[in-house]
Amino acid sequence: MKNPFNILLFFLLMFLSAPSVAQKKEIIHLDQLLALLKNESDSVLVVNFWATWCKPCVAEMPSFIKVEQEFENEKIRFIYLSLDFKRDFSTRLLPYVEKMKMKGDVFLLNELDYDAWIDQVEPGWQGSLPSTLVISPKSKTRTFHEGELSYDELKNLIKSYLP
Repeated sequence: MKNPFNILLFFLLMFLSAPSVAQKKEIIHLDQLLALLKNESDSVLVVNFWATWCKPCVAEMPSFIKVEQEFENEKIRFIYLSLDFKRDFSTRLLPYVEKMKMKGDVFLLNELDYDAWIDQVEPGWQGSLPSTLVISPKSKTRTFHEGELSYDELKNLIKSYLP
């Protein structure tokens, strides 16, 4: 018979050796988004505004996933901010995230009145999807890109923010 203490020790070691930062998958509101965009960490912040119903968003997602993997050892935080409907969070958004093996944090913004918040994210943003915001932690410089990014465009944009 196996010693229960050894089994408990095994699971404890497995738990302690797991990565300390798990992927977040949450529904958030505007105040939480604005707090994220302050980027008070020392990592470059890449925020992709997208939705599962948006064909260009879905088309560019493999590029984001590939670039995120290539820069996994850099101080970069990827956030995928979904504008899907709240009712689709568990049935549509989460299955897509799992299928694509997305590693960055995934948030669904539960704010239906886009006109009330869109200028707070980026003045002049027309609301098109996909859109990407990159924020430097030190200089607080920002680049906002409306429309689909190719793999090379995304990679070069992120490289311009690295030391």
